[in-house]
Amino acid sequence: MTEKEVNYLKALYSVAEDLNTEREPDGVLQSIPEDVTEAMGVKGCSLILLSSDKKTLLHTGTYGLSEDYVGKGPLLAQKSISDALLGKVVTILDSKSDSRVQFPELKEGEGITSILSVPMKLRGEIIGVVRVYTAEKHEFTEDEVYFVQAVANLGAIALENIRLLETVKKDYDQLRQEMLEWRTSMSGTPRSMWFMRHSRDQHLPGGPGSK
Repeated sequence: MTEKEVNYLKALYSVAEDLNTEREPDGVLQSIPEDVTEAMGVKGCSLILLSSDKKTLLHTGTYGLSEDYVGKGPLLAQKSISDALLGKVVTILDSKSDSRVQFPELKEGEGITSILSVPMKLRGEIIGVVRVYTAEKHEFTEDEVYFVQAVANLGAIALENIRLLETVKKDYDQLRQEMLEWRTSMSGTPRSMWFMRHSRDQHLPGGPGSK
């Protein structure tokens, strides 16, 4: 096993550990790009999620990229390496001259040359992409593609688990609020008033509950 392969295994373990312990979405979204960047020794990485209307891509976790680049504006799904949203792995050797790239001048200013874009899938549906950026021209190897695909799959599962947990918490909070409202509404009913009065009498001196 090569040193690179060992680094990938360590990174996958790190990603899995982070995703298993992290419960906040921001933490999950940030840990993935950082682990990928350090394992591959690249310029940076970005986790980009597809908007609910599937028209734009939103940078939701990045590492190694400037705030100016990340905040450059929304990425149009149909103009920003759109093949990845069809479930295909896309490699860009030179982002400055490739027509599939949106904002090529900004990528040049950021020092980005080659790009690997891997779809994030959840039960067959594309929910976003993981993108890897290099400063020099780089032909991504099969091992590198497999590694990023594995990370993307782990990330998609983790995000779904977080959403499920948030839904359960929201439902629980709503149920608890409804129970409180029900108890409040019942406090003025004759049966409730009788119960409160009976309970009070049990503890009065000389009452049935006194000794």
